[in-house]
Amino acid sequence: MELLERPVTALPGAASRTIEVEVDERAARRSLREQVSKIEGELADLLASAYPRHTVDVRVRSWGGPRVLALGDLERMRDELSERLHDARGQISVTASAEESKRLLVERMMLEPKAYKFARVTREQIGERGCGGWEVRPRLGIIGMMMGWWQVKLSSGCPLAGGCGACAAARNTWDVAAASAG
Repeated sequence: MELLERPVTALPGAASRTIEVEVDERAARRSLREQVSKIEGELADLLASAYPRHTVDVRVRSWGGPRVLALGDLERMRDELSERLHDARGQISVTASAEESKRLLVERMMLEPKAYKFARVTREQIGERGCGGWEVRPRLGIIGMMMGWWQVKLSSGCPLAGGCGACAAARNTWDVAAASAG
């Protein structure tokens, strides 16, 4: 009984001994490879869900050719991929919130056009492909403007024969012409 009540102190000679711990490198490598594989899969999923509006860099850089990577190299690879995944999610989140705010603006414009005189939102700004957009214009021109008659006009797309590419080129030409004239 008296042996159980005594406080335990360090074992004699324990300070002079060092304890060596063996690391199971195969288990560590397996774990790191599984983590890298999971992050690569998440990057691929992010690319598939964001395409074609967003591009995500899913490349894995070469680590010196075909060889067995050291644990440090595997950890660096995992950290780089994890950072790239975090950055891509952040960029897509920022773009998605900007697109959502433009969609809300379109809804508000439709509900109360008079409050958003001459406001314009393009399809590209809300994340849709193609030309066109929504614009608040006075009904019946100057008379409607004076009477307070406002409406939302929906452009159905590009009036040019070449489609969106021709529309973008024409828009750039008009912007250059407007800048040089003004």
